[in-house]
This record gives sequence, structure tokens and C-alpha cells, in this order.
Amino acid sequence: MHIAEGYLPPLHAAAWGVASAPFVVHGVRALTREVKAHPESTLLLGASGAFTFVLSALKLPSVTGSCSHPTGTGLGAILFRPPIMAVLGTITLLFQALLLAHGGLTTLGANVFSMAVVGPWAGYGVYRLLRRFDVPLMVSVFFGAFLADLTTYCVASVQLALAFPDPSSGIAGALAKFGSIFAVTQVPLAVSEGLLTVLVMRLLIQSSKGELTRLGVLLQGGAKAGTTTEAGAR
Repeated sequence: MHIAEGYLPPLHAAAWGVASAPFVVHGVRALTREVKAHPESTLLLGASGAFTFVLSALKLPSVTGSCSHPTGTGLGAILFRPPIMAVLGTITLLFQALLLAHGGLTTLGANVFSMAVVGPWAGYGVYRLLRRFDVPLMVSVFFGAFLADLTTYCVASVQLALAFPDPSSGIAGALAKFGSIFAVTQVPLAVSEGLLTVLVMRLLIQSSKGELTRLGVLLQGGAKAGTTTEAGAR
């Protein structure tokens, strides 16, 4: 998904940077409030950021100028909501661009918009919707992580199609081409990420049950993971 340094036309790169900026600024404010009000959440915030960093650093070659990999943003979005995930995702993408040559500074805005903004909101949205209908927690977590991953690549396909329309079929043709290529690698990756996120959530329930209760993932005195008595009211 990370679009490589210098791959987007300057106007497109700037436009995606402008589109991403308000979400990141809002996320910084949300993160500041969270840390000030609950300093004990710092470790879980760090774990969410590390999860995103490690998964999104595992890249497979895909469309020219881009790559396929898990994103890891669904977990943080479920735990802390999408605004905070926008900040964690931006930090991840910035460090990867500087230290791993993964992505780039000129394409940072585009990568932030797809992986740190749209992906977390889509994943969190489906998670909340499923919990509202009393779908078990772990099923909701799976689909939240799955959709956060897959939506990221849908947006990346749109970004590439807008920048490089097909000479004969235009943007629609380019979108079909980029989307079909991404789908080959990304659907199984999204499934794998969903399963891994469920595993991590189970471990967090064992080790950080009090913090998950405060965050609203579990109800006060809630039952076992995966039952319909756990919280979906965040």
C-alpha cells in the first residue's frame, strides 16, 4: 500500500497531504487528552503503535510504485478510536519512510489518508455496527481489522488511478486494473490480519482486562471474550 517516494505527481501529493492534515491535527488533540486523563494507557498506546509498525513493515511487491502488506490499524482503532490511530499511523509511516525507505515523504499524505485515516474509520465503523447488533466481540474484531486492511488498499487503488488514468479507459479502467492486482495479495492478507488481531485481543483481555474495560471494549464485570454481554457501547 505504501506509495513510493516521488511516485505521485506533485499536485496529487500535495492534495492528499492537505486532505490528511485535519485528521492528524484532530488526532493529536485526542491523543493529548487521552494521555493527560489516563497516563496508564501509555503502554497500550505504545503496543498499538508497535503492532501497526511491525505489520505494515512486512511488504510484498505489488503494483509498480506500491506494495502489499498488513496494516495493523484495526486494533488501535478499536481500542482508542480512529482519531488517535491517525496519529499512531502517521508516526509509523514517517519512521518507515525515514528509516526503512518504505513509502516516502512526498507521498506521506497519500499514505496517511489511506492507511491512517480511511482504514481505521472503516474498520471501527464495521466493528461498532456489529457490536450494536450483539455480534460476538471476536467476530466483530476480526471484521473490523479485515475491513481496515482491505479499505486501505481500495483507497490506494483510487489514489493511483487518479494519478495515472488509463490512456483508453480513463480513471475507471485504471481503478479496475489497480484494484484487481491488489486483490490477489490483499484479500488473504486481510484475512490473516483479522485472525492475528483476534489473537492479540485475546491476549490483551488476559493481561489488560481493566484497561479494556475502561476503554469500553469490555463491560464492567463482563463475561468471557466473544459473548454478547461484552461492551459494544463505545
